[in-house]
Amino acid sequence: MHFISGADVARILTFPILIAAMEEAHRRPRAEMLDGFLGDERGQYVVRSAVDRGRYMASKMFTSFPGNLAAGKMPAVQAVCVLFDGVDGRPLAVIDGTAITHWRTAADSALAAKFLAPNDPEVLLVVGAGEMAAWLVRAHRTVRPSLRRIIIWNRTMTRAEALAARLRGDGIAAEAAANLDAATRIADVITTCTRSHEPLIKGANIPPGVHLDLVGGYTRETREADDEAARRARIFVDRRESAFHGVGDILQPIASGAIKESDVLGDLYDLAAGAAGRQSLADITFFKNAGGGHLDLMTCEVVFEQLGAKLDASRHKRDM
Repeated sequence: MHFISGADVARILTFPILIAAMEEAHRRPRAEMLDGFLGDERGQYVVRSAVDRGRYMASKMFTSFPGNLAAGKMPAVQAVCVLFDGVDGRPLAVIDGTAITHWRTAADSALAAKFLAPNDPEVLLVVGAGEMAAWLVRAHRTVRPSLRRIIIWNRTMTRAEALAARLRGDGIAAEAAANLDAATRIADVITTCTRSHEPLIKGANIPPGVHLDLVGGYTRETREADDEAARRARIFVDRRESAFHGVGDILQPIASGAIKESDVLGDLYDLAAGAAGRQSLADITFFKNAGGGHLDLMTCEVVFEQLGAKLDASRHKRDM
């Protein structure tokens, strides 16, 4: 059995590899999933499991303690993944689950953008300057390399400025914005990753043609876009079961009557199978990244198989 660190994952994985593998995985039959939650938003323990019959099985165990961010000592989320053989049940690898979470969350959004975002967007608005923000920038720019200008908004301006400076250090044109409504009006793609309980993105400010990627809200109470954003958009989710299980950006506009359940037009399995996503240049597309154990499984599988290929190559060199 392999023990794979976050540094190992970073050496093995790239977004082009992961996004392509995730797209292919969504063309296979839907993986089985089961989630378990204990605790609350202040301190939560979650186990997410998935089975891709005849291939792999995996569980991700993670904790979420938002107070860690205020203390400045460690990330809010800590995780570990365990991958099993789907044929005989052997444990194959224990993998740094925090790294898996970063990669699969960003790749999930990027795959949706590949299907739904306009073809040549130039301005990416990032709402929230937490741990995931830079990952989302990298992933979106992988599928839409035309994204040349990155605007960062955060409730704390200093954090937005720090992230913009870090991105500029990587050669990416990035700036911090003080006015979210104004930034929304000039964006082509918007990605949000916050724990907000009040909608931040107002539908009235979204220009025609924008792709909206909602990542952060993960409970019934958390929400990042308002009813008008949902009402104006073609709505898609990563997986119906995850989205309808308990995320506010889907459940709250349904509860208010702004949209119906049938207004959620499909998920990534549907899009990978050829379902119509964006139908015109003026369409606003709305994607809810709700996560799920199936995405962790897909990512662990790619890491394990990439590691196996590198180990095989290393053995071949030694044997020559």
